[in-house]
Amino acid sequence: MPAQPNHSLPVGYQLLEYQIDKVLSGGGFSYVYLAHDKEGNTVAIKEYLPSSLALRDDGDCVVAASDEALASFRHGLKSFFEEGRALAKIDHHNIVRVVNFFRANETVYMVMQYERGRSLQEHIQLQAQPVPENFVRRVFGELLTGLREVHTHKLLHLDIKPANIYIRLDGSPVLLDFGSARQTLTEAQVKLAPTYTPGFAAPEQYLEREKLGPWSDVYSIGASMYACLTRIPPLAADQRVRHDALAPAIQAGQGIYSEHLLQTIDWCLQLDYLKRPQSVFTLQKALREEIPAIPKKKSLLSAICDRINGLKA
Repeated sequence: MPAQPNHSLPVGYQLLEYQIDKVLSGGGFSYVYLAHDKEGNTVAIKEYLPSSLALRDDGDCVVAASDEALASFRHGLKSFFEEGRALAKIDHHNIVRVVNFFRANETVYMVMQYERGRSLQEHIQLQAQPVPENFVRRVFGELLTGLREVHTHKLLHLDIKPANIYIRLDGSPVLLDFGSARQTLTEAQVKLAPTYTPGFAAPEQYLEREKLGPWSDVYSIGASMYACLTRIPPLAADQRVRHDALAPAIQAGQGIYSEHLLQTIDWCLQLDYLKRPQSVFTLQKALREEIPAIPKKKSLLSAICDRINGLKA
């Protein structure tokens, strides 16, 4: 009998103290719902439901898709729960706030503070020109402060991209969707199939996952800054490893961004992880460095006066 496709919880569904208002997204790893609690506060709820491993049965419960998938499903369930536990300890302005996580319907739910604004991806698409340098420096400088906190808690994000960077109505950035954060900095390799976004994932996310570290998130930050410049994702890292046809930022952004910022982007996008900034702090320090002001071109009169004064000296 063929397996039935997954479906979301219905609008109006009561999930403990939360009521589902709308399905925000659904796909390979999870469903995300807009909901409200009993006080009327709006929240986003992520439901662990990997389509390759599990299905929702005729009722509300989630079950493994097959006997073979059961072990991987349970391992992922445990990882998702532990992720919720770890993220709930992080209270930072630039990281999505996890306010609750619990087990129900034979799966796990993560309740997050709902943010209003738009994604950096939408912001890029709305621009007719590259995103201004001062915006890039400010947004990523702030975001890196939050990412430092994530790494301090022994977590990696592993799916940083413009679509997962949200710009609030007040202009501040917040990092969303930790669905790929299934490896910590201390635990052994997980058994779930890796997930990544081509163009933004570091080379080691494809094959050499034992080499994952803070530098992997740094690559994704660099790729996101590159997208702000070119308005398209950079070439996927696995293709770059075979034949690196990516135009360096220092070339693609000449005359658009300062040489310093372009060099910083290229530094982040090194294929060899050892050649990238090894920590978020190192990258953040580079982004905060002051850029020398470009001297203004002197008028002909000013040049003549300087020449005369020089002869008098």
